[in-house]
Order: sequence, then C-alpha cells, then structure tokens
Amino acid sequence: MNVLRLAIFATLTSAIAIIFSSCQPHRPLPPPVVLKPKPPVIVEVPVVITPPPIVAIKPPPVIHYPKGVQRPRLSAYELRVISDKIYLNEASSNPDKLMIWAKGENFASVGIGHFIWYPTGEPKRFDETFPLMIDYFIQNGVQIPQWLLAARHTGAPWKNKASFEHSKNDKEFRQLKILLLNTKELQTQFFFDRIHASIPQIVKLAPPQDRKRIIANYNALAHSKGGWYPLIDYINFKGKGTKPSERYNNQGWGLLQALQEMRPVVAGEQALDEFSRATQAVLERRVRNSPPANNEKRWLPGWRNRTRSYRTPLF
Repeated sequence: MNVLRLAIFATLTSAIAIIFSSCQPHRPLPPPVVLKPKPPVIVEVPVVITPPPIVAIKPPPVIHYPKGVQRPRLSAYELRVISDKIYLNEASSNPDKLMIWAKGENFASVGIGHFIWYPTGEPKRFDETFPLMIDYFIQNGVQIPQWLLAARHTGAPWKNKASFEHSKNDKEFRQLKILLLNTKELQTQFFFDRIHASIPQIVKLAPPQDRKRIIANYNALAHSKGGWYPLIDYINFKGKGTKPSERYNNQGWGLLQALQEMRPVVAGEQALDEFSRATQAVLERRVRNSPPANNEKRWLPGWRNRTRSYRTPLF
C-alpha cells in the first residue's frame, strides 16, 4: 500500500513539473564563449651595431713662424664673401661644375676651389690638396661617408676621366657633391689656414735677400681691406710655389714667386695693385717658359681677368 502511494506521488510530481515548465517563457541559450588565442611571445634578439673604424688623423704640426709674421683673422662675413667669389671663379657658381675632370689631366678637381685629387698610381706633379681637405673635415667635426674615409688613403675612386664621367649618377658621387656644396665656407677657411701655415716654408725657400720683403708684403696684404681674397684665391689657384715639379725652366708661378716678384708696399690700395701686377707677371712668365705643345697661352686671357680682380677690394 505504501509503495503504491509513493509511485502515485512521484508520478504527480513529474506531471506538475512538466506543466510548470511549459508555462514559462522561452529563453534562448546564451551564445558560446569563444576564447581568443594568446598572441605568440616574440623574443627580440639584440642588434649588434659595429662602430665605424677609428680613423687616426695626425695632429697638425707645430709651425714656427719667422720673426715679424703676424697671425691673421677673418670675420664670418669675409669668409662667406670670399667663398662665394672663389666658387664663382672656379665653378661659375654652378653645382654641375663643382666636380670636374679636365681634358688631358690625370686627376679630378673637386670643391669650390677645385682641389686636386689623384687616383692611386698616378704621378703627382701638382700639390694634391683634397686628401688634406678630408682631414680638415674630420678635424672640424664634419660627418663624411665611410667610403670617403677609405678613399682618403687609397686615392680618388675614378681611374680616369671616362670612369669619372660614367659615375656622375652614382650614390657616392652625389654624396660628395652635396658635402662640398654644404661646406663652402669651411673649404675657404682651409685655404686661409693653408696660406698662413705655408709662410715659413715660403720664406725659407726664398733667397735670403728677399725674405724680409716677402714677410713685409705678406703682412701688408693681410692688413689691407679686401687683401685676403687675392691671397686665398691665388694659393688655391696656383699653389704655394714650393714644389720643384711646379717649374718651367726652373721658374715657378705660385704664391712664393708672386710675393717674391712684388716690390715693397704698404697696406692698402698699393698692396692690392702690386699683388695683381706680380701675379700677372709670373703667370705670363709661365706661359713664355711652357712647352709650345701645351698651348698655355690659350689660358692667359682668363688668368689676366682673374688677377685684375685682385685690385678691387671685395668688402
């Protein structure tokens, strides 16, 4: 009897649960939860940066100046005006003429003053100045390309005029051109420092009877208004005049010979006029002494125009 009652009770309970659940509103099941995968852990490997090689630049030598030689100074304004004038003289103020290889030459000419730069293995008749300019860039904190650091010791990267012309669109060629355009005043400062550093050698090589006059004339030009332009332009244009290979009939045409050619002067207009006359005279003598096959007289009109410009102060 009790068992029967329990069965009836269980049946009624199930029926009531079914009826109750049917009366509830239908609720949709919640959407399944999608677990996003964790991103992979990336372990960065440290990049090892190899520092550029240290380029050893010899400190400038101690220069002992003859008695009476005065240490000059240039203002920033003078430096800028002179650099623009040299750029005009040498390259017609044209960036495309900033780097050239002249016909018949065995070297490239680069920069506002057309520094000479020989390829390796070429005879160096004239003063090679661009490697010294590279050193000057480094000494003054200019950032230069690694290939140029190496070329400082191996020579110009072009073997001849043909390879130079072929390389004009190369990355290295463009890098050097931009560097030279952005450092015009520093290049002029290099010329300025080079003049003063050359005076002891110039005086030493001059005949003893000419030395005091050379020092006096140098000081007169240095203290003349606008006197630094002709000095800077001429040493860049025709060199120091101290190299034995820069001679015809044992007579040179550089700054040494120009100062030696000058008569005694005082600072001012007289010094400028006399330096203009002297430089023209030594260049005309060069043409007379040169081998006829060189046909150097073709350059004389331009040289005369240039030396005549020394008479007029730039400032």
